[in-house]
Amino acid sequence: MKKNSKSFQFMGTLLVSGLLLVGCSNEETQDEVLFENQAVISATQLNYSDEADQMSDDIAEVIEDVYVSDEINSTAKGSYISDYLPDCVTITTVVTETSKEKTIDFGEGCELRNGNILSGILKMSYALDMEAVSKTIMVELENFSLNDVALEGSKSVVRVRSNENGNPQSTATRNYSATWPDGESASITGTRTREWIEGFGTGFWGDNVFEITGSGTYINKAGNTFSKEITTPLRREMSCRFIVSGVVDISRNDATASLDFGDGSCDAKGLLTAPDGSQEEVFLRRFWN
Repeated sequence: MKKNSKSFQFMGTLLVSGLLLVGCSNEETQDEVLFENQAVISATQLNYSDEADQMSDDIAEVIEDVYVSDEINSTAKGSYISDYLPDCVTITTVVTETSKEKTIDFGEGCELRNGNILSGILKMSYALDMEAVSKTIMVELENFSLNDVALEGSKSVVRVRSNENGNPQSTATRNYSATWPDGESASITGTRTREWIEGFGTGFWGDNVFEITGSGTYINKAGNTFSKEITTPLRREMSCRFIVSGVVDISRNDATASLDFGDGSCDAKGLLTAPDGSQEEVFLRRFWN
């Protein structure tokens, strides 16, 4: 991706518009303090926000995998085995007259296929009828963390076995709080819809592809609220730790920037467009630091 304006010119226009992106350096903390009160999103906050979405997606992928394994084994002939969850995960099932309750225990640390390490417990419950066209899955977190980021909260997931495109689809209403090891914290709310467009039912995690839409808010430690809306569906390929394409609008104090995740390449690059049309290439951390 190429920059469409010179660095000095770009930074000036961002200050005028109230949106600033700073590079990853030892000065980021100072930049946060200087510009937090000026309708700003910095590179640091952009990365925290992106990691929050990654954590939410990781949880969604675990829930989807556990539920789909149950659904296919309950409704189809033969046995279905998914290879997504590693052996260090322990799943316990309790069946009542009307529901199933599953406890997914990652212990003190269990590495997913994408390299992220989960610990603690996810609890999920849903109606016993596996033939239902649509059902709600309730999810709670217990002493849960992802890459040492402590997460608290819950989500409800409305899952449809076949949407208008003939694909499985899950719409999650999420309400989380996150605390990073460095003391940064945030609350994450909103709705996120995941359509399973490739790889359903194969049992091989690497060919799974999801298309994600939705909107929500990210409120950082300083109390600043960033509204986020997916304007072009995000493409999530499970073989890549990054979103490979799609666009998210990020707004604060009536100023909106657009983050374009690219052309389908599996990389950490994105293109940020400021309110005045100026553009800058950015790098998304996703727990690599």
